[in-house]
Amino acid sequence: MKKISLLILAAMAMLPAFAQQDAMFTHYAYNTIAVNSGYAGSRDALTVTLLGRHQWVGFDGAPKTGTLTLHTPLFNEKVGAGLSIISDEIGPTKMTSVYGDFAYKIKFGKKAKLAFGLKAGVNLRSNNLGDINVPDASDPSFTNIQSDVLPNFGFGLYYSTDRYYIGASIPKLLQNNFTTGVTTGGTNLASEQRHYFLIAGTYINITENVKVKPTTMLKVTAGVPMELDLTAEFIFFDKFWAGPMYRTGDAAGALIGMNIFEMLSLGYSYDWSFGNKTMVYNTGSHEIMLRYDFIYNDKAKIRSPRYF
Repeated sequence: MKKISLLILAAMAMLPAFAQQDAMFTHYAYNTIAVNSGYAGSRDALTVTLLGRHQWVGFDGAPKTGTLTLHTPLFNEKVGAGLSIISDEIGPTKMTSVYGDFAYKIKFGKKAKLAFGLKAGVNLRSNNLGDINVPDASDPSFTNIQSDVLPNFGFGLYYSTDRYYIGASIPKLLQNNFTTGVTTGGTNLASEQRHYFLIAGTYINITENVKVKPTTMLKVTAGVPMELDLTAEFIFFDKFWAGPMYRTGDAAGALIGMNIFEMLSLGYSYDWSFGNKTMVYNTGSHEIMLRYDFIYNDKAKIRSPRYF
């Protein structure tokens, strides 16, 4: 009964947040295309990234998220394309998002580019609330809810040089309604909320073999507190990195990783939540990132290593 109660608590506490918040990532700087379509093709290679996050380990119904993204230049350095697949599970609710990305870039001088990005796709949502054992089986809040197929689109701006980047985006412009499908027209449960993202990052040479890469991501959503991620990765010999992270009102932790070789990178992060009621029931959140760059042109080799 304790586990069932915790699961119900999790569902009640997280469903409203789920309707308003996209999946979060500590490796947001390695998963940029998921939130900003203007990033597509920016690494001058076919970049494939796998990312998995297990949040609030030990808490029944806690979020579990997996992401596959890929993007590449097309035809010439002015055009980029990508694909983002995100699977997000919170308690009995599952959301799978599949989006295509397109970016067009304008050069400013020799090193600066401004990319205009478009993102379009669908969100596939399913809910198994009827599988939860509750005292009142007739409670309409815990009936089976039909799956939703929710198309959406968004845009992003991404300005970058060889030393820094800044971007702004709205990945999902439409605010689709979730419905029960029980009656004609359905019953409105909640709506998708627009997420406004601002990202930025740079790297600074401390010594010949040590650099620091500060990055940040600001997320603004109606009805919930503004969220700011701050990260500072120290890079050693262009091979290893480690550094702290902080998420306002939610968590603090650290990232570590390494470039296994020129084209393959592996990263891990741990963060501990301090800003919600689940903190006494979980042992933190774990995340792992694997990225491979299929380098097929001389320009990408000249830019190696690539920090963004």
